Amino acid sequence: MIRLPALFRYILCLILLLGMFMSGETAAFAQTASGADKMDAVLVVDVSNSMSQSDKNGVSLEAMKMFVDMTSAQGNKIGVVAYTDKIEREKALMGVNAEQDKKDIKAFIDSLQKGAYTDIAVGVSEAIKILEDGHDPAHSPIIVLLADGNNYLNPATGRTQQKSDQDLDEAVKKAKAKGYPVYTIGLNADGQLNRTPLQQIAAETGGLFFETSTADKLPQILSEIFANHSKVKVVPLKNFTSNGQFQEVPLSIPNSSVLEANISITSGQAVELKLIDPSGKEAAIPSADILLSRSRAYTMVKMIQPAQGEWKLQVKGADRDKIAMNLIFNYDVLLEMEPIAAQPYKKGDIIPIKAALVTAGQQAVSPDLYKKMKAKLIVRELGSQQTSELELANTGSGFEGSFTVPDAKQYELKVKAEETSFYRETKPVTIDASQGAGGSASQPPAGAPAAEDDRPFPWLPVIIGTAGLILVAAGALALLSAWKKANKGFTGQIAIEIVDEDTGEKSHPQYKKLNAFKGKVKLHQLLQLAPEFQETDKVLFFPGKNDTLVLENRSGCRVEKAGRVLDASKGRELKKNDRIKISLTSVNKSVYVDYIV
Repeated sequence: MIRLPALFRYILCLILLLGMFMSGETAAFAQTASGADKMDAVLVVDVSNSMSQSDKNGVSLEAMKMFVDMTSAQGNKIGVVAYTDKIEREKALMGVNAEQDKKDIKAFIDSLQKGAYTDIAVGVSEAIKILEDGHDPAHSPIIVLLADGNNYLNPATGRTQQKSDQDLDEAVKKAKAKGYPVYTIGLNADGQLNRTPLQQIAAETGGLFFETSTADKLPQILSEIFANHSKVKVVPLKNFTSNGQFQEVPLSIPNSSVLEANISITSGQAVELKLIDPSGKEAAIPSADILLSRSRAYTMVKMIQPAQGEWKLQVKGADRDKIAMNLIFNYDVLLEMEPIAAQPYKKGDIIPIKAALVTAGQQAVSPDLYKKMKAKLIVRELGSQQTSELELANTGSGFEGSFTVPDAKQYELKVKAEETSFYRETKPVTIDASQGAGGSASQPPAGAPAAEDDRPFPWLPVIIGTAGLILVAAGALALLSAWKKANKGFTGQIAIEIVDEDTGEKSHPQYKKLNAFKGKVKLHQLLQLAPEFQETDKVLFFPGKNDTLVLENRSGCRVEKAGRVLDASKGRELKKNDRIKISLTSVNKSVYVDYIV
């Protein structure tokens, strides 16, 4: 006879099999949910004419390009805002999944043109809107603002400094509320930097303020921004004056959990590089695992998943040229604390504390990752805001200790673990001992095991239940697939121009961000539902694969691409920078659509 616990085991196996059946969906979710180092960054730059003096060396553009190069090779999203007293140009958050994506963003940055006036509030407000429209909750948001801090308003518009200050204050409050830190870089080539607004923006949103007049400070500034935002540390490298020959710089990869090592190099003239791996073999630069990017102000080497050990970087610069270098690592690692029971506590209760490093939802098991790490419990008493620290023991696979409630008050607890190249903090947890009595830290004793019996195994109900579960799972998968299709997000934006075929008159381009829509969008919606364009209600756009757009024409309009009629009745794919012409039948006008990623 099969006893009752065997039935439980059978049902558990059934659940696991159903889990395998649905793994195609759940695996995709797990893949998306991982990625502790990923960020959604908006780069904001003042492109007013005054920057010709405060940034006469073009430091702002070099800084933005260097930021792009320093981000991870895959998985981030980057947007750009160029402002004067209005938005001159912008790029919505764009997924960076290949080196070409970075090149496209840097080419966009190089194409920015200057305008007459300046209004900081305009640039900051637009950056916040871009994050609101396209920020991935699994990524960390960040805004980097490059400006001289001065406003120069257009008197013809009637806008006052007071109104600009009010708008900036509202934008800063919104950024703070949404958790969008703003890092500001003040550009001071002409000595006219207005530090106050830039310092206040950074301080109030949780960012940092920096100041520079030359490009040689960029590696340190950008490294510190990355270090602060990504909870890593800038690793100092040897700086030297070149003798015209190859000079060696030691480079240590501390553990196997390093995803990327980023080496930034500034010099007056171009440098030659060689890289020797721990086995003594020269590694090709560039290669699949070692990326190289150059600009007039810097050289960047990105090592992807480098082998642990002692590397050697050999640098050859022009004679007497000063070579400055910085190194930061990217880690896909989080620190998580074991849950603490959400119950009232009292003075004297002992609460066990355990924390461990986690990657992709699993505990990191590499002993090298823990070898040099130290951890502490940070305790903040919420009334007085006083903090104290308790050392935790490193077990080689985590950190352990305990907290004894000192008084009848409320406390916030979090664990911080760090080593020479990075640190991580857990999310804070609040415990309440303010009532002075109640529960304790100990867990309630487990109940006695249920008694077994000798009843026969219920085959018929299990078979019927199994069939039912499979049908439910299949239905759930179908519904999930339909829901995902209806809620799939768009990438990039569309530029729309309307041409009157009778007069040849052309409208100014209208830029429509697509990430505000899910599943599909009608051209009529993008044309603000204007009655004369009613027939475009049947011209549809759907998000496609790999940042493409799918056009489906169910109307009588004629669609052309590169002068040839396009049959889009069953859907046609549009790629980045594709341009199509849609000729209307009800009015003698055409709509030109450019897909911009």
